Amino acid sequence: MIRSMTTLSACLGVLALTACAGGHHHGGRAADSAGPMNDGARMPMDGGAMKGRMAVASLGPTQGSEVRGLVMFHQMPGHVMVHARVTGLKPNSEHGFHVHETGSCASPDGMSAGGHFNPDGKPHGPPGAAHHVGDMPALKADAQGVADQKFMLMGPSVGPGAASVVGRSVIVHAQPDDYTTQPTGNSGGRIACGVVAGH
Repeated sequence: MIRSMTTLSACLGVLALTACAGGHHHGGRAADSAGPMNDGARMPMDGGAMKGRMAVASLGPTQGSEVRGLVMFHQMPGHVMVHARVTGLKPNSEHGFHVHETGSCASPDGMSAGGHFNPDGKPHGPPGAAHHVGDMPALKADAQGVADQKFMLMGPSVGPGAASVVGRSVIVHAQPDDYTTQPTGNSGGRIACGVVAGH
């Protein structure tokens, strides 16, 4: 319990800093394809609009990687708002980014997280087309190797039920997602992993 509260406090601190930075977001094409999106200046991160359930994944590097970050999921009416801040990426790079089915990052290569979270049995694909519940817009790193993105997901939830992300894992992949190759998007190895915990 103490560890959970410490993690939550750290997450809120990071979000406060990124919200104050305002306006910086590297969503690009993938973020646009996720549907309506707000930047830091227009999307309050102080809890005013985020009164639903929340879940957090603290990303740690897999073997040979230095990628770390936080991913926060906020339940909103009809969708989930996601805020991801990931560091240690290759500058100006793009990375596949998914919720995976198993809540385990125990293996050095991240394979313990299993495959993409896909309770509906749909094909892998981009937001806006048929896709896994766990398919998310690609992470796009800036010149400092930091990806800081906010986007909406239609399909998953933070509450109870088959589509809940709680107890799953978030994976950052080494390569871009082509959104075509089944069932993975050909996005390469797993360079960061974090288990999603509800708060």
